[in-house]
Amino acid sequence: SAMKEFSHPSLGEKEPVELRELINTTVTVARNEWKYVATVDTAFDDALPPVPCLRDLIAQSLLNLIVNAAHAIGETLEKGRREQGRIVVSAKLVGDWAEIRVRDDGCGIPAGLQSRIFDPFFTTKPVGKGTGQGLAIVYSTVVDKHQGEIRCESEPGKGTTFVLRLPLHCDAEDCKPCR
Repeated sequence: SAMKEFSHPSLGEKEPVELRELINTTVTVARNEWKYVATVDTAFDDALPPVPCLRDLIAQSLLNLIVNAAHAIGETLEKGRREQGRIVVSAKLVGDWAEIRVRDDGCGIPAGLQSRIFDPFFTTKPVGKGTGQGLAIVYSTVVDKHQGEIRCESEPGKGTTFVLRLPLHCDAEDCKPCR
């Protein structure tokens, strides 16, 4: 089942992971968060090889981004006018990187706040709704644990795209060989 697949713990060493599988599983696990507010589409590059990563941390990061996207869309819905938004999760090969994008057509992030969204304890959600940990954890996972890159492109009123880049080649000491 998707839940079993999702909660399968990785042992602290990177292993080759099929992003298509990981993303599809994560979208399924997050379904209760998005099913009433959005449709979720996925797009994959067939050229993308397995990516060396800590499976559960990347899954958790994607889950955070999908849930945030659903919440951002939820704030823009209006009965009779806009009843559903759209989330697109895609993965493709870009040079020596696997690039994952999570895009939504939600409320967007005000320009003045965009530089702070990865700070621990910073949240745009109402008191009691967000801990401000989600994006800090995503940042730490991608940048510190995978030597990857993350950026956010957002336009208030139009939506937000998070772009994660994971290197296809990792340092040997924490990496199982990709056979």
